[in-house]
Amino acid sequence: MLRWAVVFLVIALVAAVLGFGGLAGTAVGIAKILFFVFLVLFAVSLVLNLLRGRAG
Repeated sequence: MLRWAVVFLVIALVAAVLGFGGLAGTAVGIAKILFFVFLVLFAVSLVLNLLRGRAG
């Protein structure tokens, strides 16, 4: 998921350089959403892994 966020960020940067403001804004929005979803899933995975380690 982090890879997709980086891909959309690169697309946004290229679109901004070429002058496609609307496309760049959309790609940045998608990259932000994917990045925050990645952070939430990473945090949940980390907590579950810590809890599983203590139970065993």
